[in-house]
Amino acid sequence: MSSARDQVSRLLALVPYLQRRDDVSLAEVAADFGVKPEQIRRDLRVLWMCGLPGLTPDKMIDVDMEAIEDDPDGVVRIDNADFLSRPVRLGSSEATALIVALRALREGSPAASRDAVDRVLAKLEEATAVGSTPPAVAVHLVDDGRSARHARLLEEAIAGDRQARIGYYVPTRDETTERLVEPLALLSRDGHDYLDAWCRTVDERRLFRLDRVEAVEVVDQPRPRRALPPRDLAGSLFEPGPDDLVAVLHLERHARWVADYYPVDSVEELGEGRLAVTLRVGDPRWLVRLALRLGPAAQVVEPAGLRDEVRRTAATALSLYDA
Repeated sequence: MSSARDQVSRLLALVPYLQRRDDVSLAEVAADFGVKPEQIRRDLRVLWMCGLPGLTPDKMIDVDMEAIEDDPDGVVRIDNADFLSRPVRLGSSEATALIVALRALREGSPAASRDAVDRVLAKLEEATAVGSTPPAVAVHLVDDGRSARHARLLEEAIAGDRQARIGYYVPTRDETTERLVEPLALLSRDGHDYLDAWCRTVDERRLFRLDRVEAVEVVDQPRPRRALPPRDLAGSLFEPGPDDLVAVLHLERHARWVADYYPVDSVEELGEGRLAVTLRVGDPRWLVRLALRLGPAAQVVEPAGLRDEVRRTAATALSLYDA
């Protein structure tokens, strides 16, 4: 029986290991991790209950346990774990806490480990430095190399005056859309890399975060020359639409992550760890889904019509259980 520390270390390595392999048997996984197949079964039963904060059961990591229940040669398959390959976005308080922890860790670390700690500290301290213009530094604590590959393709498109087709994940709608774009420049701010481009799909200039770009294809079509000024990243990166709704949410302590993950206009402390956030909503259906997903951890305060829609949708869902 492995210790809890060993199991946590194994779980952190198990997901990327399985994501890189399509058909690997339980026996192979156990051999690679140096444990018995039954231990991997126990690990996968724990993994089954893992996901991002606030996720509903259908959004948890999905493990096909039937395939390996009594068969060590059964293929291990997981799903709904793509979010683990996305770069971590740190708030200022989180980055500061990490810096303090890393400095304390460095003092007791062997000399061979201090170089790695110093490199991470340098990036974090540069990214959180106070200044009139945010530093152009990317802090990706999790990186599968995908953003770098996409950046190289987009640089080729820019250098060759070509258009590109991208698959772009939109977190406010929880969907991936395909866009035909005219790449203009690659930029960095607040620890993230961005593509500045003219989006032909909506016929507007847009800013795309590279860690949300899921696919890039350079298209053999010339990029039109447009009289566009260089983009200034000193201001806000969020570009609200003219028809967006302004919504106010009250969040419980364990739903504070919403204010860090989604673009918000303002944040107000309500006491006891609760927050009031103001955000702009392009699609009201997205906010309804978010409120239902968060359940009692969030309350839509304004607008009243959207608050009532959340209540009606929740009541309809509950009536299905009664039926």
